[in-house]
Amino acid sequence: MFHQLSKFFLILLVIAACSPNTKTPKDGEDILFAEHIAPIIYENCVKCHHVDGPAPFELITYKDLASKGKLIAYVTQNRIMPPWPADPSYTHFANETYLTDEQINLIQRWVDGNCLPGDTASLVQPELLTKKWDHGKPDLIVRMPEPIKVPGNNSDLFLVAKIPFELPQDTFIKAIEFVPGNKRLVHHMNAHIVQFEPNKKTNINEGEWLVNQDQSKSQEIHKQLGILHDDGSYPTMTPSVCNYLPGAQFSFYPSEVGGYKIGKKNAFYLNDIHFGPSPIAEKDSSYFKIYYAEKAPKRPVSEFQIGTLGLAPVEPKLIVPANEEKTFHIQFTVSQDISIITLVPHMHLIGKSFWAYAIKPSGDSIRLIKIPRWDFRWQYFYQPPHLLKLPRGTTIFVEGVYDNTASNPNNPFDPPREIAERNGSMKTTDEMFQLIITYVPWRKGDEEISMD
Repeated sequence: MFHQLSKFFLILLVIAACSPNTKTPKDGEDILFAEHIAPIIYENCVKCHHVDGPAPFELITYKDLASKGKLIAYVTQNRIMPPWPADPSYTHFANETYLTDEQINLIQRWVDGNCLPGDTASLVQPELLTKKWDHGKPDLIVRMPEPIKVPGNNSDLFLVAKIPFELPQDTFIKAIEFVPGNKRLVHHMNAHIVQFEPNKKTNINEGEWLVNQDQSKSQEIHKQLGILHDDGSYPTMTPSVCNYLPGAQFSFYPSEVGGYKIGKKNAFYLNDIHFGPSPIAEKDSSYFKIYYAEKAPKRPVSEFQIGTLGLAPVEPKLIVPANEEKTFHIQFTVSQDISIITLVPHMHLIGKSFWAYAIKPSGDSIRLIKIPRWDFRWQYFYQPPHLLKLPRGTTIFVEGVYDNTASNPNNPFDPPREIAERNGSMKTTDEMFQLIITYVPWRKGDEEISMD
């Protein structure tokens, strides 16, 4: 207990460095941890590098950073960390984490100057820790019936699951957070909520809870999992209530949008949970955090995707011959005024670059996102700083470049061989090209709603 309290106290001491009033050092002035480096690290790095974060070590105290000074200088100089694939010179997003050239140079100067501590005793402002990383105590935690066993066969594992839970009464939901138990293995997860009618479903725990994915036999899978009502009818299903991708950070939607109502008998339906290849057998015990809302949802969120398995096809067909670099396009016109909440670009290992923009009926362009150097390891739910309006008749254009040559270090095959989209396969060694958009129908004033 003393160790935990001490660590927490240290966290509280240093978080003050996030203050935007930090002074820029003058030429020739010593670069100090407390005054110059802490604001950079805590604003951009600590969201992952803290005691419960996904990063392999903490970057909280002066000692944490000084002991890894050369490593930090290297990964920032080479823009390996913090991972922010989107080009900030093209568009900005809420809660983005990237370093300016000036910040990167400050870190290098601090390391070259022997990592001087500065006035660490003055770093006191504990409330910022709660604001940044503590989403509050969840109202309900829903766990898997048992750990998922991932075989050590160096192969992708795709599963479908039903995780039932009951509530004492009809409940308004504000947000659902997926917490991966094995962050190294869980690659992505898509979850719907199944709402059973109490008088039509006697036992929500009937059937298996976990089966191997086979998209061609979805009805059989639903029967195996006991998704159907006792009379064979389908229950209400709310799609995409929670999703997870590598590097994704959970956040609440603004109070003006999102949320839904669910009944007493429910289940998470994981239509896809993907574990990456592992050389050794491991287990995963991921779970969900549910946050209740006091009032009925104002504006439920909708979603559509274009490209692979989406509303608009990839052109030409997504086939990348061995030893070639090839470009593909997606084009889609929206049929109503919408306000974009998140943009999710998606490619696999040989993706090289991703670019999306939109053209209004007036001919004006809207920048969406540009990722000059695609990195399969870091795929985010990008949120514009404010809800972003796309008027009816606006056409979205997406361009993706794929590198299937031996010079691509991420190429899964040596020597290279043809890689293609294969009936919507999500295997990392096949390919996909998608833009997934969450939105609400546009209302006047949406452009003023902040996503930060």
